[in-house]
Amino acid sequence: MAGKAAAPGTAVLLVTANVGSLFDDPENLQKNWLREFYQVVHTHKPHFMALHCQEFGGKNYEASMSHVDKFVKELLSSDAMKEYNRARVYLDENFKSQEHFTALGSFYFLHESLKNIYQFDFKAKKYKKVTGKEIYSDTLESTPMLEKEKFPQDYFPECKWSRKGFVRTRWCVADCAFDLVNIHLFHDASNLVAWETSPSVYSGIRHKALGYVLDRIIDQRFEKVSYFVFGDFNFRLDSKSVVETLCTKATMQTVRAADTNEVVKLIFRESDNDRKVMLQLEKKLFHYFNQEVFRDNNGTALLEFDKELSVFKDRLYELDISFPPSYPYSEDSGQGRQYMNTRCPAWCDRVLMSPSARELILKVSARCPRTGHGPPQTL
Repeated sequence: MAGKAAAPGTAVLLVTANVGSLFDDPENLQKNWLREFYQVVHTHKPHFMALHCQEFGGKNYEASMSHVDKFVKELLSSDAMKEYNRARVYLDENFKSQEHFTALGSFYFLHESLKNIYQFDFKAKKYKKVTGKEIYSDTLESTPMLEKEKFPQDYFPECKWSRKGFVRTRWCVADCAFDLVNIHLFHDASNLVAWETSPSVYSGIRHKALGYVLDRIIDQRFEKVSYFVFGDFNFRLDSKSVVETLCTKATMQTVRAADTNEVVKLIFRESDNDRKVMLQLEKKLFHYFNQEVFRDNNGTALLEFDKELSVFKDRLYELDISFPPSYPYSEDSGQGRQYMNTRCPAWCDRVLMSPSARELILKVSARCPRTGHGPPQTL
């Protein structure tokens, strides 16, 4: 999504992307991703731009440090970004701390034409004018210009090494104050468990974590302002409903482990004579025979199963979704438009906003026409 916010004539672009795979294959994926990102910048020409990254540095952050440095240097010094003469970069690089590490990376770019931009100091409780380009990394807990938290381990005890949490910054652009929250919520650990109930147990875990973030950013410590929460929410389609719809005329075969009798696989076959396999479901396998259903008309037919945000109605809003499910795209650069057969495709990556932020967007959008949607999700 693209639009103008903050004030007439001030274009604000919000982008979110889970970039973990970029650091596993930097030569191919990183180069292609940056090219697409620069094209988004060129298309929208924002004055203020926020890029929220999750899984920054990939699965093995320590081994990827050189790739991280190269990525940041490229973003700050590329010709495509030369008109952005002020920047703030916040990288959680404290990978040795299981208690604090979130692998979140937040980038903020200010166009040279934009005057008098201020960022909030949460410790001093006052705004400070933004000048120059600065990078903050390693231990972000001591940085007064943001708030950062990792979700407690007991939110998702079955995941021993979770990196889920949020980072919050506050800005004042053209006399309009707003919070920007980079967030990464918990994933579905097993397709089989997610399929058991509607809504799934994982959906409940995400609701708890997101509710905690919302309560945190509107508590009494600071003045309340409009806020945008964008990142990898890991929102999933309601698995049980999706499977029942995709396999309406199928029969189900259950495969159990010989030693534990635990269900390890579900096979859905057409009921007619050829018994064609329509769907195979395992802990980390979701193999549906026809991926086109997730891409046709941007997957609109499946939006009715995208229910997780409904719990927060009246607290969070988003603009209309008109792009295909954003996850799980293939990590093979030669098959970039294909989904991996690991999870049911879903709209995990979102840009959400408070009621007052929505009013701000709609008020300005009435004066400024919006352009089209497409991954990575942007505002």
